[in-house]
Amino acid sequence: MLIFLNNYTADITRQLLYRSKQTSLLDKAQLITSSFSGVDSLNLDNTAQVISVLGDLNVTRVVITDAEGVALYDSLTQRSAVGNYVLFREVSEAMEGQNVFYSHYESGLLMSYAAAPIVLYGSPIGCVYISDLDADLGAIIQALERNILRISLGLAAGMVLFSLIFAVITSRKMRRILTSMELVREGEYSHKIEMHGSDEYGRLAGEFNKLTDRLQASEQAQRQFVSDASHELKTPLASIKLLTDSIMQNEMDAETMREFVADIGNEADRLTRMAQKLLALTKAESVKEGAREVVDLSRVIGQVFKLLIPLADQREIRLKCTMDKDCAVLTLEDDMYQIIFNLVENAIKYNHDCGQVHVRLQRREDDVVLRVEDTGVGIPEDAREHIFERFYRVDKARSRQAGGSGLGLSIVHDLVERNFGEIQVGARDGGGAVFTVTFPYFDMEVEE
Repeated sequence: MLIFLNNYTADITRQLLYRSKQTSLLDKAQLITSSFSGVDSLNLDNTAQVISVLGDLNVTRVVITDAEGVALYDSLTQRSAVGNYVLFREVSEAMEGQNVFYSHYESGLLMSYAAAPIVLYGSPIGCVYISDLDADLGAIIQALERNILRISLGLAAGMVLFSLIFAVITSRKMRRILTSMELVREGEYSHKIEMHGSDEYGRLAGEFNKLTDRLQASEQAQRQFVSDASHELKTPLASIKLLTDSIMQNEMDAETMREFVADIGNEADRLTRMAQKLLALTKAESVKEGAREVVDLSRVIGQVFKLLIPLADQREIRLKCTMDKDCAVLTLEDDMYQIIFNLVENAIKYNHDCGQVHVRLQRREDDVVLRVEDTGVGIPEDAREHIFERFYRVDKARSRQAGGSGLGLSIVHDLVERNFGEIQVGARDGGGAVFTVTFPYFDMEVEE
């Protein structure tokens, strides 16, 4: 682009020089033709007389012809054209009644040619031809072209050098990114790309670092999950191994044998529940969202109560429900059933005997609020921020005794978030815990 601008500037400068030369030569040609005003015809005598009056015109050559194109005067002393036909293009065009100018540059010289007709009563009776070889303007043009060439070569060299530097820098940045990708592929998620700047490579490095942070956090969570799962599975497996070894190594009566076998069955049930919870948690994270539908939560609560009333009756726990009308949400019905079931089941398991579980369903402007309250021991304040973590238990001994796996609330939390809801836990006045789940309300009324 810069080279093009330089060449364009040089062409404009040449045109200005040519225009200046054209004006100068045509003015001199007009001066000569005006000197012949009043002359009835052209001949050698009056032509020589006019030229003598004009003096030196400071040009290379002056030729004056008659109407036939025969030279009546030629400023050249050697090889003079006087008496001969002047067969120049400029002369031929001037005899047609127009001013003519041509110019071109060659070998350090600006060669210019001009011709003007000598008119009498509207008809040409001769013409004036002027040629000039200007070395000074030629030197200016030559110096201009030389400078343009130098500037163009300098710009071209600068562009090549800049391109090489840019290519080296970008190649180095790209190699750094590729090397980092190879390291992350090998499992070094803590690796970061140190790259400054706000260009595309800097932004790519920033996004890469964010990705490695997420991979590192995911890997850490996965390791923690595997560690916690292994620890939780180890306890019932160790109990089963201990019980079976006791049976194999000791002679027992039928009653004691049945107790040991019953304990083995209980531990197997714990393993089964834990496996089911792990599968449910994995499904909640990996399964793509299905088709959502409008679900009335009051109907889902009724289904949950039917299944959990026998469990509550075993400990004489009273189930109570308070529901507003028109509490519909757009959700996955299976997710909503599992959320309510887990919350109510936990409220029963971790409650006092002869206690109470109160489920409230309310409409609050654009939200549907589900509250599950129990009269149990409650959740300490310092444990509430961890209650939705996997395998977290407030009281591990009591949780195992109740058959808990430490996964139920984690599953609830993930399902609530998947259905655009929020869940909070707090303390109930008078003792116990309160879980509050909020979902966006879905208006089933159709505007007419």
